[in-house]
Amino acid sequence: MTSTDQDLISRLRHETLMARGRVYEAGEPTPLEKLEIDRDTTLFLKREDLSPMHAYKWRGAYNCMAQLDPAVTRGVVAASAGNHAQGVAIAAAKFAGKIKAKIFMPLNTPQMKQDAVKRLGGDAVSISLVGDRYDDAVAAAKEWAEAEGYVMVHAFDDLAVMGGQGTIADEVVMSGEGPVDAAFLQIGGGGMAAGVAAWLKTYYPEITIYGVEGKDQASMAAAVEAGEPVTLPAVDVFCDGTAVARAGENTFAICRDLIDEFLTVSNEEVCAAMQFLWEQQRVIPEPAGAMGLAGWLTHRDQLPGHKNILCIVCGSNMDFAQLQRVVRAARIGSSQRRYLRFEIEERPGTLFHLLHELRTKASIVEFQYGKVCEEKAWPVIGFDSREKSFSELVEGWKKRGLHFEDVTGEPDIEFRAIRYDPSLLHVPLFLQVEFSERAGALAAFLEGASKLSDFVYFNYQYSGERVGRALIGFDFPDADSRERFMEYADGKEHATRSVKPLSEPQVRRVLGVGDCEPGSSPAVNS
Repeated sequence: MTSTDQDLISRLRHETLMARGRVYEAGEPTPLEKLEIDRDTTLFLKREDLSPMHAYKWRGAYNCMAQLDPAVTRGVVAASAGNHAQGVAIAAAKFAGKIKAKIFMPLNTPQMKQDAVKRLGGDAVSISLVGDRYDDAVAAAKEWAEAEGYVMVHAFDDLAVMGGQGTIADEVVMSGEGPVDAAFLQIGGGGMAAGVAAWLKTYYPEITIYGVEGKDQASMAAAVEAGEPVTLPAVDVFCDGTAVARAGENTFAICRDLIDEFLTVSNEEVCAAMQFLWEQQRVIPEPAGAMGLAGWLTHRDQLPGHKNILCIVCGSNMDFAQLQRVVRAARIGSSQRRYLRFEIEERPGTLFHLLHELRTKASIVEFQYGKVCEEKAWPVIGFDSREKSFSELVEGWKKRGLHFEDVTGEPDIEFRAIRYDPSLLHVPLFLQVEFSERAGALAAFLEGASKLSDFVYFNYQYSGERVGRALIGFDFPDADSRERFMEYADGKEHATRSVKPLSEPQVRRVLGVGDCEPGSSPAVNS
């Protein structure tokens, strides 16, 4: 560590000390929750999601702006993907309109974060949307600051901002729960990691600090490797709160000296950490808010046996629509969900027998299939199972002679692109089937159906409800066969809750044939 770096860290510690007297004008300390993972391991969760804006950014923004003189400050400008903007908004509103704030945000900023900025800042804040990346917003903010004479409140590369974030660690130390021997800190630009690491290292000199970054966001690790900040050519934005293409100059210098080891995590591993928080604490953070925890959950088996671990749940400002992807990805990230594409003979009964055999051994949570060939079928089945037990199942299936490949994470599986060939169908029937979500509830219906028809389409995905729903396509040689099947489907000898045929227009849409086209397809004419 150079004397310059030592001076920088010393100044940062002073900023954190002084921030004690400022930040609590804008918010209260957040809880430190304790989870006993096992007899030897305790996990401490710093709940920044319970702050005034459901993230920690208010601390740094307020600490920085509280030091400005409203009499000589025309206004402040900031760039943010969402959370820093809310922190600036809180500070601007606190100063009762004495300091105006101009905030630049990317065009793709979630609407809920834009609305939160307006709600927290009121008339003291104005928003401009620019570009697709955080770095585009930074460039616009700097240009505005120079042109209008505003003070730039940087999201991370400012000692006052870092000092404000350092109060997170001060609250951990003051809690009396320590010492903590390992901390897993998420890194975007590095402001929170720098401020927290500097304070923790002061009071817990033996602590190991892990910097955790997304696999396609690791700008700090890239800077440390290069010896200076570098700009990543592209940045994944699933964890939008840490989507920074270039580390700060000051944060780089501090993190380089205080972070003991850098770890990366995938989006799926972050989602698995979000699921862990929901199952343990009924907490739903935003993806970046769970990144530090994801670092520990993913890498703990390869790391020394730390006893007291600190993770910061640093935000919960997530667009509700993002939950759908989170739930699906979480099972993959925890190595509990796998997707296999099987190859079987395309003849009556083979698809049912495959499902029957597999469901007795593993939990089937997804089924994607469409008929594309007269001789072969390639159904995709999603399984939930622990990695060890699933590996044992896979080995058993190989010995049985089943042919399959692992397609977990493939784009067509991720986007549920179920391909099939309508020209292979004769007299089709598509049913919406609703059934109790329990073992065997759908099996009785499928067993009877397999004796009366051919399966040509199957779309099912477990939703976590007590009721399961599937869209299933059948095919028949003639209309009489289809009528006999409908008599079975309408009967009570199977355990389904309801069986509802699609209307002719709905079938045409499923088959991908528009009403304005000639009715040349056998599937449509039937």
